[in-house]
Amino acid sequence: MTSTTEHPVRPADGPASWWERQSDLVMRRPINEFTFTHMNWLMPTEPVRRGPDPRPLPVEHLPLNLSYRFDDRDHSLADLHRRTHTTAFVVLHRGAIVHESYPGAFAGPRVRMQLFSLSKSITSILLGIALAEGAVGSVKDLVTDYRPDFLGTAYEGTTLADLLDMSSGVGDLETWDGTDSFIRRFERAVLSGGDVAGIIRSAPRTAGIGERFNYSTFDAQVLGWVLEAATGQTLAAYASDRLWSRIGAERNAYYGLSRSQPRTAIGAGAFNATARDLARVGLMMARDGVCGDQQIVPGDWVRRSRGADVPHLAVGALGPSGYDHYGYANQWWTLGESCFHAFTGLGVHGQYLFVDPAADVVIVKCSAWPTEDDPARDRETITALRRIADHLA
Repeated sequence: MTSTTEHPVRPADGPASWWERQSDLVMRRPINEFTFTHMNWLMPTEPVRRGPDPRPLPVEHLPLNLSYRFDDRDHSLADLHRRTHTTAFVVLHRGAIVHESYPGAFAGPRVRMQLFSLSKSITSILLGIALAEGAVGSVKDLVTDYRPDFLGTAYEGTTLADLLDMSSGVGDLETWDGTDSFIRRFERAVLSGGDVAGIIRSAPRTAGIGERFNYSTFDAQVLGWVLEAATGQTLAAYASDRLWSRIGAERNAYYGLSRSQPRTAIGAGAFNATARDLARVGLMMARDGVCGDQQIVPGDWVRRSRGADVPHLAVGALGPSGYDHYGYANQWWTLGESCFHAFTGLGVHGQYLFVDPAADVVIVKCSAWPTEDDPARDRETITALRRIADHLA
């Protein structure tokens, strides 16, 4: 759920520079309602191009005059949007838009939203496609099979499956406290042109491979680099060819890039797309990887994303780097049997791609929370999204 940006602490020896203050300015409410819809003004980018024939989603608007129960009170959807700073909200049922609203001051159907760590779920989809095509051999392959520059680092001996389930054992608890954590160093390298890969190569091993879940932007970023090495394409180019051009997207998406040369896509947290196009991704995932008459992602890969039979990835077992109402699998957050294998992509500041295959419901919620993580707002949001899915089902 982590972003590549946070509120930096000002050095004690003088005023903060622009680079040290940039993320604070970008993230602060209400400015973040603007910046989250204009990230291409702030970072170098590479487009993820749609196909020549976009396919509009059918529209069958339904009144969602429902309430959800949270903290012993009933709330409406209007309450949800106000309480959780919703900027965009799209609900699909049976492949049609049944509800759509844009409470954000700068949001709209054609506006591309910063999706933060929802980008990790897109990376997972792309890896599933690369496996089906044979560009990647197996999830049991080692990181160093594709990126030999990680030999001699804590990632040596780690498989792609370990990265997918954030069980590499590399790195500490991802926290933004202080100024010298590894995620802080990564942030500074992305924003100021430093050695992004070098920061990740220097991360220490803190647990055995496959022993525990530890939420890791580094694991997801390495997965993106493996994809680029395996396919011979940038992440944006591969996403254009294999995903975005095939799902009927209405607008180009884009990746934010590092400022260092050569630039690299921040595949762990800088994918930007419209809420409608993100809903198309969710619809594909709800239908076992099928879009129209094309199998875009293998069905078994989609099913792998709905939950793993691994004790330390079960709902409630993730430990300090995951909320107790989530499990994890394949760069997606799982919700357990009670939700009929519903699952969700998440990004900080309240970005959601909620998929309930049994109800044939997909919900996109983009937000501009004042803080990166907020357990109460997250729990309220998931409660409301489940209620909508149950209502439509």
